[in-house]
Amino acid sequence: MTRPLFISIEGGDGAGKGTQIRLLTKWLHAQKIKFLLTREPGGCPSAETIRTLVVEGEDDDWDGVSELLLYSAARREHIRKTILPALESGHWVISDRFADSTTVYQGEGRGVPYDDIEKIHDMVIGENWPDLTIILDIDPKVGIQRSKANVHESGQVNQETRFENLDLSFHEKVRAGFKKIAAKNVGRCLMVDANDTPENVHFKIIKELEKRVRIHAA
Repeated sequence: MTRPLFISIEGGDGAGKGTQIRLLTKWLHAQKIKFLLTREPGGCPSAETIRTLVVEGEDDDWDGVSELLLYSAARREHIRKTILPALESGHWVISDRFADSTTVYQGEGRGVPYDDIEKIHDMVIGENWPDLTIILDIDPKVGIQRSKANVHESGQVNQETRFENLDLSFHEKVRAGFKKIAAKNVGRCLMVDANDTPENVHFKIIKELEKRVRIHAA
C-alpha cells in the first residue's frame, strides 16, 4: 500500500519503549504489514558486539567521545547490514533507538559538541534517517523508578545498567535534549506524553502512523 517506513522509538530510561514496541508490532501484524524489529546499539552481529561494550560495565569505562565513536560504528553496520536491506525488500523497520539517542546521551549528557556529533551523523547516516521518530517523554524520576520496578518484577538480572545508574541530572539533560530534537524536527518527530496509559500512548502513535501511511501512499 506504500513504500516501507523506517520508524525509530526514542525516550529516556523507563519511558515505556518496550511496551509501545510490543503494541506497535501487534498493530502491524493486524495490518498485514511486513516489518523488521531491531535495536540500537545492535541490530547485526558486529553491532551487538559493540553493544556489550557500551551498555555494560562502569560509567568511566568510556568518555563521551569514545561512546560517540563506538555507537556510530555500530550504527554504520546496522544501517548497512540490516536496515537498508530490510527496506529494500519491502519490510518496514522499527528500531528501538537510533541516532537521536546518541545526540542526547553523548551530546547533552556527556557534553560532546553538537557540531562534532552532526559531522559523524552525516558520515554514518547520510540520508538514511527515519521517516518517523516517536519520542516517549517522561519525568526522569518516574522513568528510573519504572525501569527498576520492571526489572524487580521480572526477577531477571539486568546487566545493561551503565546509563541507568547515572545520577538524575544526567537523565534530566537527556530529557531536555529529546525535547530540543522534537522541536527542531517537527516533520520527523512525534513527542508523546508517556505518563498517559499505554493504550492512550499507543492510540496517539497509531493515529500519526495512519497519517504517515496516507502521505507516503500519495
